[in-house]
Amino acid sequence: MGHEINTSAEAAEAAAMPRCHEVHATPHQPGIEEAAKSLTQSPLDDKTPAQWAYERLILYIHSFEETLDEAHEVAMGFAGSDAGTLRIEGMGYFEPDILTFYGQDQLGVRTQLVQHVSQLSVMLRALPKQQDEAPPTRIGFRLVQDLNGA
Repeated sequence: MGHEINTSAEAAEAAAMPRCHEVHATPHQPGIEEAAKSLTQSPLDDKTPAQWAYERLILYIHSFEETLDEAHEVAMGFAGSDAGTLRIEGMGYFEPDILTFYGQDQLGVRTQLVQHVSQLSVMLRALPKQQDEAPPTRIGFRLVQDLNGA
């Protein structure tokens, strides 16, 4: 009843797939569970820690942006440092273990943060967008497009 028979190869593949689970107080809150399936596009063994962290951060940023109104943009705070808040304008990685964040700090100064994946601890924040006339910047959408090869 309801049991699915798997071959040993299917069982091994399922065990190796990345797992993600979220629960939110507000029903229908955008999450990353469905989007996490895109992380399996390349073989799991081929991904470096930098690529894993980069791809998962993209999903979190994109999901966070879906909760924002037209007056706000995503920014990132870095726990345990004096870097402050960074308005995200770009993101990348350098294999095997470095992540890079590009943007502007609270004063509008161009900023690049280079961080080892073992030190990664970020907080996503909603900041008022900079220009009243322009639509908010949605970096998460661009990052997801790049991740999916579009």
